[in-house]
Amino acid sequence: MKKDLNHILIRPHITEKATMSAEESVYVFEVDSKSTKTGISKAFVEKYKINPVKITTATIPAKNVFVRGKRGTKSGYKKAYIYLKKGTKIENI
Repeated sequence: MKKDLNHILIRPHITEKATMSAEESVYVFEVDSKSTKTGISKAFVEKYKINPVKITTATIPAKNVFVRGKRGTKSGYKKAYIYLKKGTKIENI
């Protein structure tokens, strides 16, 4: 029985910095907070059919914010930097 890995890669993390790093074959994804590097790697291979060279993760903590006179929190998340071979591109992220 094959395990469903669709819940691990949540969405691509699209920022100016992430777009610049994509030109050097490094892609940034928002991932499930409980996921591991091996799980991220398996989910990436299943979805894009490309083997990553290296994966690093960063956990972004929740932050207190003050917007329009109201206090609140901005939820934290986990992101993964997925390194591919030089020149490898992912089409239609």
